Amino acid sequence: MALTTAPGPTRRGNGSVRPRANRGAGRNRHGEGLAGYVFLSPWLLGLMAVTAIPMLLSLYLSFTNYDILTPLSEVEWVGLANYERMFTSDPSYWHAVQVTLKFALIAVPLKLAAALGVALLLNRAWRGVGLFRSLFYLPSLLGGSVALAIVWVNMFNRDGAFNSFLALVGIEGKPWVNDPEWALQTLMVLAIWQFGAPMVIFLAGLKQVPTELYEAASVDGASKFSQFWNVTLPMLSPVIFFNLVLETINGFQGFTAAFVLSNGTGGPVDSTLMYTLNLYISGFTNLEMGYASAMAWVFLLAIALITVIFFSTGRFWVHYSDGER
Repeated sequence: MALTTAPGPTRRGNGSVRPRANRGAGRNRHGEGLAGYVFLSPWLLGLMAVTAIPMLLSLYLSFTNYDILTPLSEVEWVGLANYERMFTSDPSYWHAVQVTLKFALIAVPLKLAAALGVALLLNRAWRGVGLFRSLFYLPSLLGGSVALAIVWVNMFNRDGAFNSFLALVGIEGKPWVNDPEWALQTLMVLAIWQFGAPMVIFLAGLKQVPTELYEAASVDGASKFSQFWNVTLPMLSPVIFFNLVLETINGFQGFTAAFVLSNGTGGPVDSTLMYTLNLYISGFTNLEMGYASAMAWVFLLAIALITVIFFSTGRFWVHYSDGER
């Protein structure tokens, strides 16, 4: 029987050896890449149909006077008129910006402070601590649901549960959701109450802080507050940064609770006229979809700018340990 040998490398003219190209491996890699694109195709189609194409269309509409009822083929190109109106002659726009900034600047820090405080309390080996973690996280599962917003509005009505509780301690309540001075604050309380998601992230970060650092600080005579300020916060700074970026974006995007509380008007007296609610009113109530598209793109650029500012300034206060960069 004749022995067969596998094809070996070929020799070049100068005597050097050149290995044969592994054509089979190349074909396998090509097939794997094609299979990967096939499995990704539903996501890619969804990205194009639900996100990319509508975004490009809204960018085009922001330069038109599109009003939903007019066919796209008949819309009038108005150039920068929508943007000029937004910045120069629409007082409701700047009022919505003011309300949204007030909401984000107050609710987001308080929400993060509550999440961190509860995470510190639950970062202990107490009996039943798992149950308390689940209970504190539960409100975050409800998210920005309409049902939760309706319950919240009813709680803070004149005859709501909150006023009933105040009556038990001899305090006269008020229609909080109908009072222009307090309506937005009730939305802030709702946002702060849903601190479960950042709390879980803070808990995960606290588990990664080495106990040796606290032991060394105790040996040096550091108080609990000093340990928190000089050990816990610096070690948690990447987690704080992560939560700060996410919660700030979520704070600017608040819509559902403000819509339910005001019946889609931003009342009382425009006190809950959040940016996204004002955008909705412009596009679907006033049928000014071109103007609403311009508002949406300014909002997108503003969120992007805020994110860039966070990442640019984070290097001054976010401290990464070795291997975390």
